[in-house]
Amino acid sequence: MNCILLPAENFSSDAAKIDTLSQVSHVTKVLGAKVGDTLKIGQIGGNLGTAVIENITSDSIRLNNVQLNTAPPAKLDLTVILALPRPKVLRRLIMDMTALGVRDIILTNSYRTQKSYWQSPMLERIGEFVLEGLQQSIDTIVPSITLQKRFKPFVEDTFANLRSNRAIIAHPYSQQSFSEFLQQQSSQKLPNIVCIGAEGGWIDYEVELLSKQGCTPVHIGPRILRTEAAVNAILGQWLL
Repeated sequence: MNCILLPAENFSSDAAKIDTLSQVSHVTKVLGAKVGDTLKIGQIGGNLGTAVIENITSDSIRLNNVQLNTAPPAKLDLTVILALPRPKVLRRLIMDMTALGVRDIILTNSYRTQKSYWQSPMLERIGEFVLEGLQQSIDTIVPSITLQKRFKPFVEDTFANLRSNRAIIAHPYSQQSFSEFLQQQSSQKLPNIVCIGAEGGWIDYEVELLSKQGCTPVHIGPRILRTEAAVNAILGQWLL
């Protein structure tokens, strides 16, 4: 983690307290910080800044001289619609999308999403994964994350409310490439909705349903990528 994020209730005047064991361990064991050292910190939902370590115990760290005077980086004007992946992949994807600055994340069902994925305890830990991504990227603003367990009603009844005029479906068998799609846009504007399937991608029925809502299928090259590789390859375009 490149900064320590704390909830608003951990701040008082110009002081703050770190009382999460994983954060205490990181500060003392990974950073090797001691009393008097300065840490990069941030308030979840607020600003970033610095603080000085006043006291260290086995389960908490007291901070003083708290200065929160730096605004967090702006979020991307982007919604990622992701077919719920395998539980062990979910942590990495949530962390990566959060670190990249995705504003809205929608986890939905798909033909290739196993029903058991929706009962995974990993879903209850999404907040942890978001915090890891924020601390990695030095950000404080939590992305909006929603679950849509029924694909067809979501696409037909909710998708239109997203108000997108530039939406793509990552589909390795499409005829058009991502770069060709961008060339057709005015000023080559990036999409504001990206739909990415689980392992194996979307099936034809799902591609057709999304296409009816104005999504354009695109591919990113001749190789078939794992979900996490596809997410990072596509979203990396927003960082160029």
